[in-house]
Amino acid sequence: VHWGGYSEIWGGLGAVWGVPGARPHGLQELLRALGALESHLSSGRSFLVGDGVTLADVTVVCALLGPFTQVRPLPRSCWDPRERPQIPLTEQPRAGVPGGVPAEPPGPAKSAAQLKKEAKKREKMEKFQQKQEKNRQLQAQAKAKPSKARRELQGLRYETPTPPGCKKDVGGPLPESYSPGYVEAAWYSWWEQEGFFRPEWGVSGGPGGVWGVWGGLGGFWGLGLFWVLGDTLTRWHRMRGLTAFWAPGCDHAGIATQVVVERRLLRSRGLTRHQLGRDAFLREVWRWKDEKGDRIYQQLRRLGASMDWGRACFTMDPKMSRAVTEAFVRLHEQGLIYRSRRIVHWSCALRSAISDIEVEKKELGGRTLLRVPGYEEPVEFGYTPGTHLGAPGTHLGYTWDTPEIHLGSHLGYTWAHLSPMAPPPLSPQHLRGRSVRHPITGRVLPVLHDALVDPQFGTGAVKITPAHDAADFEVGQRHGLGVAAVIGEDGTMVNVPAPFLGMPRFQARQALLETLKERGLFRGVTENPMVVPICSRSKDVLEPRAVPQWFVRCQGLAGAEAAAVRRGDLRLHPPGHARTWFTWMDNIRDWCISRQLWWGHRIPAYFVTIDDPQVPPGQDEDERFWVSGRSPDEARAKAAAAFGVSPELVRLRQDEDVLDTWFSSGLFPFSIFGWPDQTPDLERFYPGSLLETGHDILFFWVARMVMLGLALTGKLPFREVYLHAIVRDAHGRKMSKSLGNVIDPLDVITGVTLQELHQQLESSNLDPAELERAREGQKRDFPEGIPECGTDALRRPLRLHGSGYPRCPQCPHSVPNVPLVSPGAPGVLAAKACAPQPGRLQGLLAPALGGFDFPAATTAVHGFWVYEFCDVYLECVKPVLARATPAQATLLLCLDGGLRLLAPFMPFLAEELWQRLPRAPPAAPSVSLAPFPEPEQFCWQDEEAEATMEFVLSIVRALRSLRAAHGLTRQRPPCFLQTPDPSWGSRARRCRGLLRALGGVGSVQLLGGREPPQGCAVAVASERCTVHLLLQVRASWTPPRELARLGGRRRELGRALERLRERRAGPGYAQKVPPQVQENDEAKVGKGGLGDFGILGVFWDFWEFLGFLGGFGGIFGGS
Repeated sequence: VHWGGYSEIWGGLGAVWGVPGARPHGLQELLRALGALESHLSSGRSFLVGDGVTLADVTVVCALLGPFTQVRPLPRSCWDPRERPQIPLTEQPRAGVPGGVPAEPPGPAKSAAQLKKEAKKREKMEKFQQKQEKNRQLQAQAKAKPSKARRELQGLRYETPTPPGCKKDVGGPLPESYSPGYVEAAWYSWWEQEGFFRPEWGVSGGPGGVWGVWGGLGGFWGLGLFWVLGDTLTRWHRMRGLTAFWAPGCDHAGIATQVVVERRLLRSRGLTRHQLGRDAFLREVWRWKDEKGDRIYQQLRRLGASMDWGRACFTMDPKMSRAVTEAFVRLHEQGLIYRSRRIVHWSCALRSAISDIEVEKKELGGRTLLRVPGYEEPVEFGYTPGTHLGAPGTHLGYTWDTPEIHLGSHLGYTWAHLSPMAPPPLSPQHLRGRSVRHPITGRVLPVLHDALVDPQFGTGAVKITPAHDAADFEVGQRHGLGVAAVIGEDGTMVNVPAPFLGMPRFQARQALLETLKERGLFRGVTENPMVVPICSRSKDVLEPRAVPQWFVRCQGLAGAEAAAVRRGDLRLHPPGHARTWFTWMDNIRDWCISRQLWWGHRIPAYFVTIDDPQVPPGQDEDERFWVSGRSPDEARAKAAAAFGVSPELVRLRQDEDVLDTWFSSGLFPFSIFGWPDQTPDLERFYPGSLLETGHDILFFWVARMVMLGLALTGKLPFREVYLHAIVRDAHGRKMSKSLGNVIDPLDVITGVTLQELHQQLESSNLDPAELERAREGQKRDFPEGIPECGTDALRRPLRLHGSGYPRCPQCPHSVPNVPLVSPGAPGVLAAKACAPQPGRLQGLLAPALGGFDFPAATTAVHGFWVYEFCDVYLECVKPVLARATPAQATLLLCLDGGLRLLAPFMPFLAEELWQRLPRAPPAAPSVSLAPFPEPEQFCWQDEEAEATMEFVLSIVRALRSLRAAHGLTRQRPPCFLQTPDPSWGSRARRCRGLLRALGGVGSVQLLGGREPPQGCAVAVASERCTVHLLLQVRASWTPPRELARLGGRRRELGRALERLRERRAGPGYAQKVPPQVQENDEAKVGKGGLGDFGILGVFWDFWEFLGFLGGFGGIFGGS
């Protein structure tokens, strides 16, 4: 009774440690224990056992004292023996006994049913009170309580005071378990302060070579992938002895930034940018940039990017802005930039033309409802309406066949368009030279004949709207047609009759349909699969509009770009992207570089007005009245010279538009070095070696950097381009802020709660409907938030996904006065086998990194550390490490070489461990500056020792497989080895200690010619050895139980196999799943399936084992 109460008391002590509702429960259990004690002593006993104080009395008093004071606190004088009279235990009064507290007169006796009812009532009330208490405590702790994800991995923190830029103190012991917060603390600020990442570090007499890398300007996972891959390559080349240059930079993201600030301004102050004014709005943007812009650089530092921060730049910096102006003026003077009215993608929500990269093409199979910003109800797309055009003596039925997204342009067509191949009666002879009448305006429209129209589509006749369709615009150019715009920049109807004038475009579409029906001209609609262009920034449905814009002539430059790749001067990795490159270059169109925004580089072009009646005023689209200049004075001088007038007669109006962000980003490889000035940095570091970026911007950024580099410097900006894969979420969607599925790398590094993820969404600019969907997605994908994983752990999956300094004179393997190995020393076999491994690993890493095979390089490093060094060598030398100097020397050799191999991949962990190793002077100050290992530095090779070690490891693998298959992971069963060749048997005998340590078995016996004992599971380790593992090592082990366990495992794997087959038969498997994964899946389902899961062989081995035990009848009682 006493011990039961004691355990219950301590079970109720949760109240002491903050468990909700535990104090009432603890009080209840304490009273139960005291009641049991009182019952035991109520018969007149003074002691629990015997007639004097025993250990039992002392135990009970000590056990009850702590819980009593915690669950029901009393004044100290009530329980502290130093503050109350000492009363012998035998003299202490008790209730109901002589000398004790008078007992209350007993009431009427209650029946058993009443007592039971009261007990249930009390129990119910206690549970209710506990629940209420629990709810109150949960509510109080909701805000302060960290999520499970954050609690799981937040380990020990580095708390030694270390000023920023000072070296971390590594004199203390490492934490018992890995803590990224401890390992990664303080190192980066020291690296940066010491200037380890600057290309000038330690240079004397000229570098061994210059290696420069460029990459994404801008930060979330996609850019995180670039940073990790770029940093791995940069660190590797730096350790190889090259002068490595990598500078950080950010572009100004014209559209994205302006949209964010506009929404913020409207939400906080209820103002639009037009109400605020251009200058005041730009001040707001700069204020936002100062608040948020440093976030990207924080991400870079936390990811360990080894960049030269002294050369960091922003595309709106004065140096970069000067380069943008210079580039525009030069290209305009060369005739490569011109102004013209052309069809562009127009966002009515942004009131601006947008780049092709900001267009999302949504494929529709037929009639589909889409939500459009500014419209409360969804708008229908994916159908083709038809109508009739009247003409003297005839009617022409036609179909709106173009993939136009609106019906409003029907109001703006000015010509009917007929295929010359149309069948009768719509033949060229029938309608050539005829006219038709516009059903709304009554305007007479001529009929044109052009090969553009497909005679098999609809009626073979279409309308022409040159101002709102790219194909129609080209037809208009061929036939000399005018351009009549009917949709304004804000998406309302212009230049149309009432009641359509001023209507929003899609409302006008519906109104026009009703008008055509009323007049009997509507001929129904048909399904029309189409591709609808969507603005990735505003989610608006884009309009084709013919507006005056600035363009870059690309045909000649594209030819030079294609030729560079064909010659091999510019190499693309993977090589398959070259085909895409040639397709784009051979079919390139001129690049629209003007944007109707305020945030960005204002175009240095000026419209000219001459205050002279002899010079007629010009039109906005007339390029003769536009001049460019580095300053207004230069532009005025150009205009005066062009028109032959005095500069005083020239009035200038600078273009309100800004340049496309990709224009300034395309100048980055040389503008960062001070171009157009011929600076030392430009001469030394341009062109660079490598561009690393995502394949989705191969044309939009890579091609334009090459284009501008050739046009302005005459050189390719880099020699190689590596295009990594695209990071997507768990549902296959591309990371997008507009979807709310972006994950900040810092949240993965440090961990984040679900509530904090929700707060990030709420502070974003998501549409309310999208906000709720994104919040539900976060609840589904991260129900407990994101646990802390640290930088080094984050870098590994990113590398797997992405499918120099002078050499330090230190020689890592020449540790003074320490012999490498001694033939008679313990652990010699493991030492001889492990010592050459860093050299072999380097032999794998060099071609992998040189060929941009990041998964292979990462897997090789991981395999060395986990499966060779830790799993084999450390386990082998643990028993002799304290007393074996040769083992220590080999361990130091492998640690030093392995950490230098690890440094490009996991720089923080490598630095933390490398700094704790003994090193012979002179030594590099950081592992990031230490020389990368070379194979000749690990040239020791003992083929016999390596063959013996491989033989031992094959046996170890077989033993581990058998133990796992038969559930013996916690036991050390004896094993028996059969080796047909006596020489290999003698090797196994000499290595029995290794087999016991690595295989997790008890005794290891060589059978020779004897048969193995009954009750053994068997496995073939290799052609040299067969392994037998004794199964009867557990008291609870019986053949039926083992058979039932294996049967359950067999059913479980069968279900897994069925799921795998369903996945392989699913839609898109062959197109979306990587080939390597498909090969692995094929291997799993081959040969009947279950055998490749490993259980079928174990199952049949066990049946054979049952036969050894005397047959099935004896086991199952003859059934």
